[in-house]
Amino acid sequence: MMKLIALYKQPENKKEFDEHYFGTHSPITASIPGLQKMTVTKMTGSPMGGEAPYYLMCEMVYESHESFKKAMKTDEAKASGKDVMSFAGDLVTLMVGEEVHE
Repeated sequence: MMKLIALYKQPENKKEFDEHYFGTHSPITASIPGLQKMTVTKMTGSPMGGEAPYYLMCEMVYESHESFKKAMKTDEAKASGKDVMSFAGDLVTLMVGEEVHE
């Protein structure tokens, strides 16, 4: 199982960020062929108290590395990438990982 993980730093305007993320970006991303599951987590704080350095995390699950690579070549994935760079390019960190069961 492959995951594309997007971590978003704290935005300057959370209301505007949420409106775009949930109203525009999330539906584009959810339409990517091969995406099995998409989970969004909004950070509420840090273990030591206070504000977390990150605002939001999105985990996007694909069946395999091959299905992930195929999905990234689709028009929907390209639209998602273009959109995220337009509103959160300076906030987002993207990582790819494989779930481990040891």
